[in-house]
Amino acid sequence: MVQRPVERKAVRSRAYVPGVFRAGQPHRRLIALFVLTVLVFGAVLTRVTILQTADASSYTLAGAHQRTQETVLRASRGVIFDRNGDELALSVPATTIFVNPKLVGDPATTAAALATMLQLTPERQQALADAISNKDKGFVYVARQIDDKTASSVMALKLAGVDSYPESTRVIPGGDLARGVIGRTDTDGKGTAGLEQQYDAVLTGADGELVRQHDRAGRSIPGSGTVTLPAVPGRDIVSTIDRSIQFTLEQALLARASELGARGGTAVVEETTTGNILAMASVRRDDQGVYHVTTANVGAVDSYEPGSVAKVVTIAAGLNEGVVTPDTTLRVAGKIVYNSGTPWEFTISDAEVHATQPMTVHEILVHSSNIGTIGVSEKIGPERQYDYMTAFGLGQRSDLNFPGESKGILKPWQQWQGTEKVTPAYGYGVAATAIQLIGAVNTIANNGVYVSPRLVQATIDKAGKMQPAAPSATRVVVTPQTAQEMNLIMRDVVCNGTATRAQVDGITVAGKTGTGIKAIGGQYATVAKDKAYYSSFVGFFPAEAPRVTTLISIDEPPAGNIDRFGGTAAAPVFQAVVPTIMHQLGIQPPTTNGGCPKK
Repeated sequence: MVQRPVERKAVRSRAYVPGVFRAGQPHRRLIALFVLTVLVFGAVLTRVTILQTADASSYTLAGAHQRTQETVLRASRGVIFDRNGDELALSVPATTIFVNPKLVGDPATTAAALATMLQLTPERQQALADAISNKDKGFVYVARQIDDKTASSVMALKLAGVDSYPESTRVIPGGDLARGVIGRTDTDGKGTAGLEQQYDAVLTGADGELVRQHDRAGRSIPGSGTVTLPAVPGRDIVSTIDRSIQFTLEQALLARASELGARGGTAVVEETTTGNILAMASVRRDDQGVYHVTTANVGAVDSYEPGSVAKVVTIAAGLNEGVVTPDTTLRVAGKIVYNSGTPWEFTISDAEVHATQPMTVHEILVHSSNIGTIGVSEKIGPERQYDYMTAFGLGQRSDLNFPGESKGILKPWQQWQGTEKVTPAYGYGVAATAIQLIGAVNTIANNGVYVSPRLVQATIDKAGKMQPAAPSATRVVVTPQTAQEMNLIMRDVVCNGTATRAQVDGITVAGKTGTGIKAIGGQYATVAKDKAYYSSFVGFFPAEAPRVTTLISIDEPPAGNIDRFGGTAAAPVFQAVVPTIMHQLGIQPPTTNGGCPKK
């Protein structure tokens, strides 16, 4: 039997196909899993590294914001002292209440509770509720700079999102004392007027930062406050104001304005050789007829036609130019009519009615003759008249640099037309501030040298070191001989002329009166009882060795009687304040026979 070959089935090869894993290849799967794990772990590690480095600060800050709140720590504003170290303005501790709307659950209830404690009006309560309802805000003021007792009562309510921080508030210990000079600040402590504004950069310190933690309900955690940036207080300034002289001056002005029923008054006291302003006051009658110290420093920001005080400049100019001497005699008419018979007719007359008569230059100033002063001015001419007026400080802002200070009105001499060529000689057609007028007369007191006024004599840094301010600028205006001749004539103004009510027993006073007529609505009244006057007296003492120059002005004294003149309305205030000034400065009469000669 023949055996048949055995038939074999073809067997398919299990050759490797790339990209396909076989169930029988665990080694390859492990490698792939390892690579994948390494990649995932690397990505996680990279992210963790970024979170701990580049993004760390942002996430730390976000976390901190969830449990803390930063508050500006207001720097204490510098103190304003008087010349003797008494505080005129300072900052005292207070508390400010605020709300973080994001932490408030019930805005209406919260606003109602705050309104009750702080006695807010219904309108203010509703506005507060609306503001708290805005969850986009993180800070809303509730009450600024309130007393600590009230603030403690509010915080005792433990209202969610309601917090507080310390903040200074500005006070003037003397009430209204020197308020026009000191000025004021806004709620944020920024100076908005007076010395507070002028020296804002000096008085303002650098704010700091306070960080507090709060719980989930938004309530501050007691004791969690941390000062991350200390506040640096502002520097102090030492003013030239003497508190006692300032008070006496204000009270005397208030009393005189009230006694006369005047609109108000302005006064300035200046140290002769330094230009230091020892006092600067202004008072005004309000709509209810009550007189009070003004918030505006009228002596620097308002200007008026000075009237006869300006004759000091004209007569001094004539003497200094050598065109007249004190004994030069002029024929002086009682009045002069300009543009007679025309619509522009204008009459200039003397206050003392008289016929044409001879008058010495000495007599012209003592009796305040308008016509005689015009005669002197005509001898020097309008150009030199203008030059002397500017040299004495008229028509330009002083170096005081007080906020809002006026430069007055003084047109260039080339623009003087008609009677404008003569009226500036006796104080019309020109307007001056009180600070300009006192500076002009003080030039005579200071031996012919103009000295710029100043209100700040030093600053004090945070280390308590005093830095003196630069001395006042000076310039020679007239010779010492001219100043001495004017001094002697002005003594006679007080002893025998228009300013007899400025006499002080035992003290020699030199001065000059001025009675300017104010233009109302651009027009001068023609009927005596309807005229509005601005009446002044400027004097210095002791005349033998001047220490102090003082200006007193009364705004709109009664027009219908003798009290409308500078010698009657203003001079008595000067007389009243001189004893206090002498006491405060320790001034002793340089001679035993001071004052006016006995008749």
